[in-house]
Amino acid sequence: MDDRTFVEWDKDDLDALGILKIDVLGLGMLSCVRKALDLVEKQYGNKLTLATIPAEDRAVYRMLCRADSLGVFQVESRAQMTMLPRLRPNNFYDLVIEVAIVRPGPIQGDMVHPYLRRRRGQEPVTYPSKALEAVLSKTLGVPLFQEQAMKIAIVAAGFTPSEADRLRRAMATFKRVGTIGTFQRKMIDGMLANGYERDFAERCFQQIEGFGEYGFPESHAASFALLVYASAWLKCRYPDAFAAALLNAQPMGFYAPAQIVRDAREHGVEVRPPDINHSHWDATLEPGPRAAEHLHELHQEMRDDVWTTHAVRLGLREIKGLNENDAKLVVDRRSIGYDSVRDVWLRTGLSPRVLERLADADCFSSLGLTRREALWAAKALGRVGDRDDDLPLFASRCSGPARIVSREPDVSLPPMPIGEEVINDYRFLHLSLRAHPAQFLRPDLKTHGIGKNATLRRMTSGTRTRISGLVTCRQRPGSANGVVFMTIEDETAVANVIVWPKVFERFRPIVLGARYVAITGTVQEESSVIHVVAEQLEDLTHFLVRLAEHGSEIDGLARCDEVRRPIEEQREARLAGNRQNRLVRLMREMPELAGDLDVSAHGSAHAPTRRARA
Repeated sequence: MDDRTFVEWDKDDLDALGILKIDVLGLGMLSCVRKALDLVEKQYGNKLTLATIPAEDRAVYRMLCRADSLGVFQVESRAQMTMLPRLRPNNFYDLVIEVAIVRPGPIQGDMVHPYLRRRRGQEPVTYPSKALEAVLSKTLGVPLFQEQAMKIAIVAAGFTPSEADRLRRAMATFKRVGTIGTFQRKMIDGMLANGYERDFAERCFQQIEGFGEYGFPESHAASFALLVYASAWLKCRYPDAFAAALLNAQPMGFYAPAQIVRDAREHGVEVRPPDINHSHWDATLEPGPRAAEHLHELHQEMRDDVWTTHAVRLGLREIKGLNENDAKLVVDRRSIGYDSVRDVWLRTGLSPRVLERLADADCFSSLGLTRREALWAAKALGRVGDRDDDLPLFASRCSGPARIVSREPDVSLPPMPIGEEVINDYRFLHLSLRAHPAQFLRPDLKTHGIGKNATLRRMTSGTRTRISGLVTCRQRPGSANGVVFMTIEDETAVANVIVWPKVFERFRPIVLGARYVAITGTVQEESSVIHVVAEQLEDLTHFLVRLAEHGSEIDGLARCDEVRRPIEEQREARLAGNRQNRLVRLMREMPELAGDLDVSAHGSAHAPTRRARA
């Protein structure tokens, strides 16, 4: 901004000066909602803003209660999807609680199960005093928010407002500084003096201490809940616009484009491939069939809820390795449309290598060309200058420095097998609209006694089963005590797998590295949420190679995959740092260990041999 001056201050200095601090979060979902609302206005004439989206739409809450929340802000994680059918949000404040309750603070402070039991009527809602009823009535007597912890300290323990504010700061910095313990005696003694039982006082402080493991202020949760509702409303009413907006807002959220596209298709939205004559850089909407008539069996309850009448055209942004400027040049120069690969080349001036990338992604189908035919035509264009990858078959030299095109006779290229087409879709688009790889492996899977994931919905809890799928997500939350949650998909459905720590240690390489796995385990169902508790895992990635030479390159991992994008808890990072310091000291004192220790540039140390570990 012109004539704008920025002055940077340390937050603690601002505190000392008494200057108000405000966090302004630049959330990707804000961009996504804006894009979705623009599409709704352009294609449906329904002009909406974040403030004018219809409130308290019952269809939205019905959808969320089914844990149908892929792509929805804050409630799309596996933990949130498990919580939604148990909490069954019925109004906006329920969403505020939903946002706040699946956090390390409430979980480790033992607030989650008491709240759920009270909400279901399995446990009476009681308050230790009339004063605390005013503080905890909205959350059924269970403190879930930081503001409630501060009010308990004031009302029940006699804290002054300034002391309660210091308690709030201690909650926010517990893991780094550990100062919250200094308030323990004052709070417990204060509550005892005011007539509360010691057991209740200690439990209150334990819950407050849990906020140090990351808890939410109510105001923060309410702000997030607004985006939860807005994104859920768009997903429910206009799944076409919502899916297109999610794709155009990438990278963000938990899920990769492959999972977003699959979910949109299950909600009746037709998804069309990127095309040289129809696609823009971003995904767009085109006239299409009514989504309500093509809903997957899982979503038949939404027949009267979905308003979508458009298809999603994937954008050129989905093509791996395609430059945005090149893609926009293709769009700007096409006018009424291209009629050949050569026409694209002449009008855009793009190098044949870019056209080959478009051909690899099968973008010339509107010209009647298959992937292989388009690639042949792109290779035949020749290149300017000398390049190591030029093919003499297609190019000949002239007297000048440029190459000229050598006319090739028409050839009849053999069709590419459908399995190889799917593999190439994944290689160049990270997804396939043709079929799922598991579809081609089904005969082999059946021979190995592996069933379809869709059959899990018909099994009773406790049934042993054997399923398989492409790994799309692996998570190991810090509050889960070493449990790994995996999500796999086959051609019929998505399945959620729980891997307990002992099983994880036995099958660690498979859990962390396999692209396609078979799971033997027991079905677990609670509140319509289905998991398979893994007992054995088998790496079937080699099955993918049977589809095509590059089959093993299939990668459906989502953005939440913690193997690709590890997120260390601060406590674990601190312990790792301590271990690292000890290893560095050992290396200084015992140089002979240096050959067995690999210390990376980031300061992490690995001790691959038993001697080094000792």
